[in-house]
Amino acid sequence: MRIAVTYENGGIFQHFGHTQQFKVYDIENSTVVNQQVVDTNGQGHGALAGFLQMGRVDALICGGIGPGAQIALREAGIRLYAGVAGSADAAVQALLDGNLPYVEGATCDHHGEGHDCAHHSDHGCGHHGCH
Repeated sequence: MRIAVTYENGGIFQHFGHTQQFKVYDIENSTVVNQQVVDTNGQGHGALAGFLQMGRVDALICGGIGPGAQIALREAGIRLYAGVAGSADAAVQALLDGNLPYVEGATCDHHGEGHDCAHHSDHGCGHHGCH
């Protein structure tokens, strides 16, 4: 199994479409056997699902994510765990332990309100409908 996490400075980056790095974990027998940080090479919203699919990712852990990206991931066969914050390593361990909750509707749906989603990396953005 291969798990990717939107990644920034050890934590889960909070806007899928703007992530510049993923931390990718290879799992065998519920144990992390390899991990690496990979750059997205500037690919944005539409291309990231394909980027993950090409990397043979089975599951994605992220913060906020738009509905179009959710559809693209579903079509790519990638299981989504959205609305997650905190340490990337801790989130992967929680998933392996069966304790990572799936947050229905963890979308970034406030585009067009005069601001972009880059602020997600600074805080949870709970008051804007991202989580």
